[in-house]
Formats: sequence, C-alpha cells, structure tokens
Amino acid sequence: MVFLNRYLLNFVPPPTTATSGHGFREGVLIRRWRLKRMNFFVLLLTAALLWAVHPTSVLGGEPFRINVIDSGSGWPVPLVELKTVHHIRFVSDNAGVIAIDLPELIGVETWFSVEGHGYEIPVDGFGFRGLRATPVSGGELTLRVDRTLPGKRLGRLTGGGLFAESQRLGLYSEWRDQGILGCDSVQTAVHRGKLYWAWGDTQVARYPLGLFHMISGTTAIQPLQSFEPPLQLRYDYFVDQGGQPRVVAQMPGDGPTWLSGYVSLPDETGKQRLVGTYVKVQPPLTVYETGLCIWDDQSQRFQKDQVLWTKSEQSSQSFSSTPPPCPDGHPLFWDDESGKRWVLFGDPFPRLRCEATFEAWRNPSSWKTLEPQSSVPTVAGNEEIVPHRGSIAWNAYRKKWVAIFTQLHGKSSELGEIWYAESDLPTGRWQRAVHVVTHRNYTFYNPRLHPEFTPSASPILLFEGTYTKEFANHAEATPRFDYNQVLYRLDLDGAEFQPK
Repeated sequence: MVFLNRYLLNFVPPPTTATSGHGFREGVLIRRWRLKRMNFFVLLLTAALLWAVHPTSVLGGEPFRINVIDSGSGWPVPLVELKTVHHIRFVSDNAGVIAIDLPELIGVETWFSVEGHGYEIPVDGFGFRGLRATPVSGGELTLRVDRTLPGKRLGRLTGGGLFAESQRLGLYSEWRDQGILGCDSVQTAVHRGKLYWAWGDTQVARYPLGLFHMISGTTAIQPLQSFEPPLQLRYDYFVDQGGQPRVVAQMPGDGPTWLSGYVSLPDETGKQRLVGTYVKVQPPLTVYETGLCIWDDQSQRFQKDQVLWTKSEQSSQSFSSTPPPCPDGHPLFWDDESGKRWVLFGDPFPRLRCEATFEAWRNPSSWKTLEPQSSVPTVAGNEEIVPHRGSIAWNAYRKKWVAIFTQLHGKSSELGEIWYAESDLPTGRWQRAVHVVTHRNYTFYNPRLHPEFTPSASPILLFEGTYTKEFANHAEATPRFDYNQVLYRLDLDGAEFQPK
C-alpha cells in the first residue's frame, strides 16, 4: 500500500505552491489533487479486483477459440454444440468457430460434450462423446469431427449472429446481419433474371410476435461464389421506411398468410408474372381460406386474385371440408414427349399439373390432379421411406429427376431425417432412397432444392430446410440456429449414389 501511495504521488504531481496572499486558492488546489489521487487509486483497485475475477475483460484478452473442422474435408463445420457439465452451451457459427470466455472456465480443465447432428467424435470408455480442454485467454484448439452421412452442412442462410462467435475474436468484422432473427420455410422462383425468395413467419428482435404475412427478397440466380463454408449469402430484402424487412403478402382476414406454389409464368403477351397460392391460418394450424395471388410490380406486394375455397362454405355441405387440390408446394417445369411444357406442383412429389402459362394457372378447370407416390424403397431394398415434405428437380449430372424429402416418423427424430431418391420421370417411379442428413431429436422440415445455384452439369446438389425444435420430443432450442434455414450439400459423384 505504501508503494502504491508513492506511485500515485509520482503519477499525479501536486499543484505548484501558491504565492503569499493566495492561501485559499492553494488549499483548493491541494484538495483537488488529493481527490484525483484517491479517485485514481479507487479505479486501480477496481481494475485489480476485476482482473482477479475475469482477466480477459479488463486487459482486453481474447476468448479461448475452438475451431470445429470436418476431419475428411478440412472444412469448418457450423452447428456443432459443446456443452459443459453445468449445462452451458456453445454452438459453432458459420465459420465453425466457438469463443469461450466464461470466468469459471478460464484456466480450468473442462469437459465439453459434443453433439453435431451428423458429425461426431469417438466415444470414450464410458460411452460419452466429448473432449477435455483448459480454456486460456487467447488460446486456440482444433476439434476434428467425423461426418457420418453424405450431407455436408454448409451453414445457416438466415437469422442473426451468423458469425457471432468469430466476431468476438475480431474475425469477419465486415459482416453485418440483416435485421431478422429467424424465419420459417422458403419458396423460391426465377423471375425476370433474378431469384425471388419468400419466407414464412419471421422473428425480429423487438417483440416476440414478429412478421406473419411472408417477407421476401431477391438475389442473383447463382448467389454463391463458393459451395464450401463459411457461407455468406446476402439478400436484397423488400424493406419498410426504416430499412427493415417487411411483409409482402398480407391478405384480408385474421391470422397469418402463408404462400407456396411460388412460380414465374408467361402470360399471353409473353410477360412473366410471379404468382403463388395463399392460405389463411387460424390457431393452432387450421387453414380456413385458400386462393391465388399475383405479384404487383408497382407496390412490390402480392395482391389477391381469387378465392378458391373457404372453410365456412364447405362446412355446411356433405363432402369434405378440407381444401381441394391447388397449385401449392414446390413447382417444377416439365416438357412431355410431345414437347408440351407443363408446370407441376407437389411437396415433394407432383399432385397437380397445368400448362405452364399464366392463363392456365388462373383457370382451375384446366388443372389435372395426380396421385403422388406414397413411399420410396431404400437403396438396400429393405425398407420403405414415407415422405413428409420436400422438393424435386431435374439433375443433368445424374440424368435423372432427383428428390430431397423429410422422412415421416424417422428413427432419430420425428421430422429430422432427410432422404435422397431418383426417378426417370417427375411423376415417378421414385427409387433408391439414400439417407443423407440426420438431426438427433430435432426437426428439419420443408427441404428445398436449389438446382439453379450450380452449373447444370455439376455433381453438386444443394438444398436448404427449416431447422427447428418444433415437433421434436421436448428438444431445447439451439441458440441462434433455431427456426432458421440451413444449407446442405450433396456430391452426387460419391460412392453412396453409385449403382451397386
């Protein structure tokens, strides 16, 4: 303490002695000097106490960095969770990075359980998957995980904090999030030289109730520069006056508006028209109206075109009160043997078709219903997989129609297991189902293929889906990732997809 006092006296010099006749001023200056010295001492003591509790916060030391790496490819792996014995969770961001600076863990040997949804490390003698590490300020560790299925996780497409862990370490400082924290399943359509996107219910930071009438944005048709992580995709959202994403499909009536069947079709003049099918929903998930809507270029919103069905109209009649078949789901274009062009609607397999024109789409009498395949045999032929939702596309590399779909009643999760299948025709028969992605007790629904992302002859197949705890067995929401879109990659030249 004597040393500290002497140090402070040297650091803050006393005021110059006043001349005779100015004693009052001299006393004031000395008291001010003593007060400054005391304040500086208090500040120094406070810093010392803080250093004892959390040294990195005082001297600006970096958190402990963990890099999660695919042992096969060497790529960073997003969405790998490390959990301590006192239930603190860390999740790797789009760069595969985790930053740790908890005071109780710095300098302490710590066990981290590892959960990777298709990525894992070997079990120890007690059957635990994890690692021991001693976090130190500015230290670094690489965790190598083994991929168990063909699907390679590239990262999160939507939400906040895509590079939050990395940014705590001074990395990706140029990245800025885009004003949303979560959003439901996606619809896409190539329209007038751009890729148009639309998402369902959307979460924002300012209130638990977010945006419930679809948000939308555009990108280039091939928006990714690379098909390897770290994934960075920015949308040109349709925004409000404050620059925040806004709704684009609010239809009259209570409850949310959801769109599907998102497609661009030529009208009789040759003009491309962006269209969709809407539903109005009441709690919990009851559809009470369906109809058609058309994008208005001037207002940059969807406008109601016609009502196809309302629950009140049907409920008093003897037949079913469920909506009739309509152009919903994920559309695809198909030229038949005569060269006639059709648009097919399904989720995943086609259940309705019409001529690929705006006028045919608006005319329900021109629609033809189809019977989708109810199950797909596995490549081993020992199991039938029942699809829930998904999408299909033509694949020039395989010279086949390919499908990605969620399995209904999967083994590791009710709606979290993703399968791939092939067919010579979009209407089937679909065969050779391959298990490509798993989510342990977590949901990954409404997967959407993105054939437009890659060159036509590429063996790379990309798809996204909604990662959410909903419909899982009391799952705990994954911070930042929950209720967001995650992109996966398949390499169709891999051994898993070759004929046996």
